[in-house]
Amino acid sequence: MLRMGYSLRKLFKWWFLNLTTKKIFIILWKHFQNKWFFYGITIYDIAREAKVGIGTVSRILNGNPHVSDETRRKVLEVARRLNYQPHTYAQRLAKQKAYAISAVIPFFISYFFIEVLRGVQDKILDYGFDLVLYGVNDPSTQVEHYIQKSTHRGKVDGVLFFSMKFPEAYTSYFKQRGIPIVLVDTFHPKFDSITVDNFQGAYIATKHLIEHGYEKIGMIVARLESMPAKQRFDGFRKALSDYGKIFYEEYFVESRDTRLDGFTRDAGYQACKELLSRNREIPSAIFVSSDIQAIGVIEALSERGIKVPDDVAVIGFDDIELAKDFGLTTVRQPMYEIGKVAVEKLFERMNSRKTKPEHIKFTPELVIRKTCP
Repeated sequence: MLRMGYSLRKLFKWWFLNLTTKKIFIILWKHFQNKWFFYGITIYDIAREAKVGIGTVSRILNGNPHVSDETRRKVLEVARRLNYQPHTYAQRLAKQKAYAISAVIPFFISYFFIEVLRGVQDKILDYGFDLVLYGVNDPSTQVEHYIQKSTHRGKVDGVLFFSMKFPEAYTSYFKQRGIPIVLVDTFHPKFDSITVDNFQGAYIATKHLIEHGYEKIGMIVARLESMPAKQRFDGFRKALSDYGKIFYEEYFVESRDTRLDGFTRDAGYQACKELLSRNREIPSAIFVSSDIQAIGVIEALSERGIKVPDDVAVIGFDDIELAKDFGLTTVRQPMYEIGKVAVEKLFERMNSRKTKPEHIKFTPELVIRKTCP
């Protein structure tokens, strides 16, 4: 009995181990067949799930624009659902791509750039690329250095260049090397660009003030070396001229603050204090070149006991999140959408480098809130 019991136990153990081994082998073999266990999800799996050809999947994942929006959405949804992760190293070897794009921006902490970069990042994830940020503290001296740094030795496949004047000397640099580039919130005739009509935005804000009976209209502007600030100032002046209104020099202040080109809360605060110190009388309205400056302006007015909008109306520009909290009437620009469209345009350029430059211009809109009903 003992010998028989031992034999049965040994037989059962052998049978169990053998069965378990077979099951493990079958499971592994199924994973191997599907390429999921050893190699991860592939474009073949995506094509099968989405019921499209592998060529279509490849074009979509590589940013080719010649695919219908419906098919693109379907394929990207399947890729997300399957948690598709492209084998970046293999792709780089096969296609000599870096699978990264760089963003050269004048500063990181601006509310404007936070929103724009959110759109850039969200869109870039759809393509499976990385984003490399280069922050320029002093645009007058560092732009060329960061352009070279961001494109050195094929580190990136394309460049997004933000809000600074593009150095003319680097036009041939990009053309000769065939590096795709899209300018955002700035312009050059030889490169694709995504801009907001800053001139028109300032014009409609000033027009709104004029049509509501404000006569002595002042402006607080960031440094005019900044292209957006200069365009907004020009729009302001044009509206005054078109409607036969006086430009009051004493109610105009350009920021002296070099930080972030004067697009800061403190710059707005200090500029408003300067405006108030110059004059016994105050303007009936102030147009400010950005929301974050406008918030500083409202603080300076409040310290002097000047009520907004009862004593002075205020209009900003951007429509950042804080604008709602302050009830700020402002000119809205679609910052998040600008970021997404910039990435789409860059990937189009990466896949079609011979077409003529395209210049996309968003039209801003006036948002009425408490500071100027």
